[in-house]
Amino acid sequence: MTVLVFTLILLVSAYLAGLLGSLTGLGGGVVVIPVLTLGFGVDFHYAIGAALVASIATSSGSGSAYVKEGITNIRLGMFLEIATTIGAVVGAIIAVWLNNSAIAIIYGCVLILTAAMQQRRKSDHDGVVGSDLARRLKLFGTWPQRDGSFKAYQLRGVGGGFSVMLLAGVLSGILGIGSGVLKVIAMDGIMKVPFKVSTTTSNFMMGVTACASAVVYIQRGNIVPGIACPVLIGVLFGALTGARLLKKLDVRLLRRIFCIAILLVAFNMIWQGWTGKF
Repeated sequence: MTVLVFTLILLVSAYLAGLLGSLTGLGGGVVVIPVLTLGFGVDFHYAIGAALVASIATSSGSGSAYVKEGITNIRLGMFLEIATTIGAVVGAIIAVWLNNSAIAIIYGCVLILTAAMQQRRKSDHDGVVGSDLARRLKLFGTWPQRDGSFKAYQLRGVGGGFSVMLLAGVLSGILGIGSGVLKVIAMDGIMKVPFKVSTTTSNFMMGVTACASAVVYIQRGNIVPGIACPVLIGVLFGALTGARLLKKLDVRLLRRIFCIAILLVAFNMIWQGWTGKF
């Protein structure tokens, strides 16, 4: 296979990964790493480096749109980024010393958790009484409704959410994905932030978290331009296409089918990691 053919196939694969990731809400990084490792036989560390670069691009693109719409809680995101950034640097350092089999097993477990969380019921947490710490930090906010009005919300569990965010940052540094599932658990499950606000704020934070990890991967030479650039371009344009289609399509069936596919990939990852085939 020539370099040109490899680049074109990788570009198309990354585009489809970004498209599916956007439509299902899982993010392109969750899809692109199995494509690179299982499909192209790329070493896990290089695949993670490419996924981090793609996460920075997609977070910057889509995150700005959500900020403009007024859904993202910028103050909450910047506060929780302290935890995710510290965790991301620690995770990236740990990942350098982990072999491919260990990373594959961890990645498979996170995919299973991600698929399970995709099927849970979403909630806007109406009537939540905010904590004193959240009030002192001014983490409360409002988010726009379909009729043009804004709905106020409060939150709590700041300490617990911050701790889970630290773990999310570590996993992001190790696996090269946004660890959005843990971020949503922290904000939606513990802090009782409305689901749309938690997902958009998680997306806003993803780029900063990925940047922190990427510094370590660059220093170690794990970000290869020949792999990272096609992945970045493909995932970015795929995510933008998915964002447009999402407004027109009913993707509930697609999400269920995709969750089954993610579970199959997860079990395959764990099996190959356990048997040392990576």
